Amino acid sequence: MIRALTGCSTRNPWKVIALWAVLGIALTILGQMFVYRAIQTGNGDFLPARYDSAAALRIAEESFGVRPDSNPLTVLVARTDGAALSADDERRADEVTARLSRQRIVMPVTKDTMPGAQDHSQVPSFGGSMTAPDRAFRLQSVELKGNPEDPGVQDTYRAFRDHTREAFGEAGLRTGFTGGPASTVDAADAEKTRATVVGAVMTGLIVLLHVLVFRSLAAALLPLVAVAIVGGAATGVVVGASMLTGIRLAPSTPGLVNVVLVGIGIDYFLFLLFRFRERLRTHPEQSGREAAREVAGRVGTAVTSAALTIVAAFATLGIASFGQFRVLGPAIAVSVLVMLLGSLTLMPALLAVTGRGMFWPSRSLKREPRAGTAGSLGGLVARRPLVLVLASVALLGALSAGLAGIRMDYGQGGAAGERTAAVDTAREIARSLPAGVSDPTGVFVISQDGAPLSAERLSGLAGALGGVPGVGRVAPTVLSEDRRAARIDLSLTVESGRPEARALVAGPVRETVRAKAPAGTGAHVGGTAAVFADIAVAVDEDLKVIFPVAAALIGIILLVLLRSLLAPVVLMIAVGLGFAATLGASALVFQHGLGRPGVDFTLPLVLFLFVVALGTDYNILIGDRIREEMGKPGSARAAVARAVRHTAPAIATAGLVLAASFGSLAVSPHPGTQQIGFATAVGILLSAFVLSVVLVPALTALLGRATWWPLVPRPAAAPHAQPAADPERVPVG
Repeated sequence: MIRALTGCSTRNPWKVIALWAVLGIALTILGQMFVYRAIQTGNGDFLPARYDSAAALRIAEESFGVRPDSNPLTVLVARTDGAALSADDERRADEVTARLSRQRIVMPVTKDTMPGAQDHSQVPSFGGSMTAPDRAFRLQSVELKGNPEDPGVQDTYRAFRDHTREAFGEAGLRTGFTGGPASTVDAADAEKTRATVVGAVMTGLIVLLHVLVFRSLAAALLPLVAVAIVGGAATGVVVGASMLTGIRLAPSTPGLVNVVLVGIGIDYFLFLLFRFRERLRTHPEQSGREAAREVAGRVGTAVTSAALTIVAAFATLGIASFGQFRVLGPAIAVSVLVMLLGSLTLMPALLAVTGRGMFWPSRSLKREPRAGTAGSLGGLVARRPLVLVLASVALLGALSAGLAGIRMDYGQGGAAGERTAAVDTAREIARSLPAGVSDPTGVFVISQDGAPLSAERLSGLAGALGGVPGVGRVAPTVLSEDRRAARIDLSLTVESGRPEARALVAGPVRETVRAKAPAGTGAHVGGTAAVFADIAVAVDEDLKVIFPVAAALIGIILLVLLRSLLAPVVLMIAVGLGFAATLGASALVFQHGLGRPGVDFTLPLVLFLFVVALGTDYNILIGDRIREEMGKPGSARAAVARAVRHTAPAIATAGLVLAASFGSLAVSPHPGTQQIGFATAVGILLSAFVLSVVLVPALTALLGRATWWPLVPRPAAAPHAQPAADPERVPVG
């Protein structure tokens, strides 16, 4: 089937290219138009109903009218001269607030606004206000509606911010904004220049690396164009599926999908390009279209095996209880299948159309390349496999030592992020009020005995919560209209995103709620800190299930694809060592070296999926080439040497491109993103330069053709009888 698909693509290349161009552009536009409508904001919405914070969120929506797309923010109002607010200042502030609460904010239309984009114009919802005890400022709560990641919502917030600042300025007062969309927009504005520069540098680096390897501009640019077309189509398919099924995506899902697609897409194109160049060198009489058909059919099998392994790994996320994981897995699995289809159709079609022109003006097709470093490495692996196995295991073991004492960080405060106006406003508030006042922890009480609730009935609970160390302020009890539910807001003395807040809510606050809630009521704790506490539990449970299930599924797929009992074991051992070494190296750097509270809670899962899945890609490629070479005359070790010589450059180039792509994330000011960028880059480099071109070939050289038992490849008879090769003198050519 694979050869039939690649053969059809190389026979009708222009039709395939035209079809992909139309579909790619159409689906890309579709994805860009609807991506923010397909995204569900708020971590709490992704927790199963059995968790305490999810129950609290449900009460907030049903009894207090909290909408899933509500974005609360805090406006700070103070005097321009820094003096304490007077009664007249408060009166003028209230007058401005009353006027603003009746005015509609119109979403600006900019050059970046997509045609047909949703209009987010709205009247902001102004809530309660309070003056700091030292009268340094007055805080006003406001709600805007919409996905804060949506550029239209962000532009609407900017319009609201500027209008509010101007209105209070006319009254002789200054303003500050923090929380919700204020923090999101300020961080996005601060990140914009960095992201643009990093993106340009990474694109330039990828193009430069391709030019240096292939000495051709076409070979440098066409992979990027092809990946962009297929990647845009894949994103459109994922967004469209989300809209049709009603299954909403997490805010991070589109970004992760793009990163995965760029990585595997360029990998697969590189595998084709290297094999295509080799085929043109060894068969100069063959036309470019015939060579493309042969190469695509051969490499297509390995690419399909690698892609299906990634699909299986990510599909296991579908069994997770945490919703962000549960939607991420199928989304990436679907997008990888689209990229696989592009790898078997569009990419072979481009090779068939360009032919030898793909490598113009390079003259490398007219001469046999020198053995070079790859040839020397192949010879060394074949001559000294045991030494290299021991050296590789020692290196990976040393890095794995960082796993000793590793801790998970579920908070957002492991390190300082970008300093923005929203951050400065939050710090100003924290000098006079508890740090959590802008993002309170909510205790929601619901009547279970049918009796209406009252502030008096809940006074014991409120008083007990006020005595919990770490709770800086308890707001007055707010009752729902039917008096069947009540809300008590707590301002913690630490920011709600910090680990200390999570521990406080998960421990003393919830214990007090369980002990002091009045008889006949049910009480639940919600808010950011509570959500993070529940996510910690959910993720811990998910990892215990996902890791073994994914490993078993990958092993079964490798068993079927490689048709061997021993080869999958070799690959899984190598990938397992690489995963442990990468996670250990991350802990050594961030937890033990930089003194962070631990490694980001998503890191083990991200590494397991990215490093294991993408690392298996490289291992399948080298394993497939070793098996092919073992079918030729000569010893098993000679076959390993030839396989490393021909395959190591493709794996090394792909590894460098992918590591650089992920490594760019390490310059982010956000601690979690830094760790993911660093760790995935290290893991991919280990996979490419240690596991795939050293450890796996060395183990295969030790085991010989028995690696592929029970379907052991038999060497074809040599055209002329030659003396058997001495395994200690393996040719590298």
